[in-house]
Amino acid sequence: MLVSIILLVISAIIVYLLFVQLVLYIDTGTNEYYVRVKGLMKANIMPHKEELIQIRIRAFFMNFYFYPINKIGTPIKPSTTKKLGIKKKRQLGFRKGLRLLRSFEVKRFYVELDTGNCITNAKLYPLFALLNQKSGNFRINFEGKNQLILHLQNRPIHILKSFINF
Repeated sequence: MLVSIILLVISAIIVYLLFVQLVLYIDTGTNEYYVRVKGLMKANIMPHKEELIQIRIRAFFMNFYFYPINKIGTPIKPSTTKKLGIKKKRQLGFRKGLRLLRSFEVKRFYVELDTGNCITNAKLYPLFALLNQKSGNFRINFEGKNQLILHLQNRPIHILKSFINF
């Protein structure tokens, strides 16, 4: 009886992890960048006064701060163990990569661009008008504003299906 309850709880956790929502959000206008697994964790990339950036990870009502730039300057210690065999690297492949990209759902895509050159802006204006008719929200301006908003969602089950299905 106890084993069946434990198996039921483990299978419920696995099903939840397969169907939980993954969110990637990038907004350069408000400097908001995060990756979120709904209900489990959220990782924000934030500016810091002393360091260049800091990553705040909020998981299970606890906050963890991580400074990735500190790790770049430290030398890596060479491994003392010898490699026994040559491992072959797995490559993603074009078709699998395309299926993986198609599994993501774009909730919002907004581009506001100013190249700094009025001639180039004028040449990009018809292209952005054409792109506005098909998909997305593209805007060219002459005011010096640049902004990108990208809001993507996916579920791990869709990612697994993109690798398994042919």
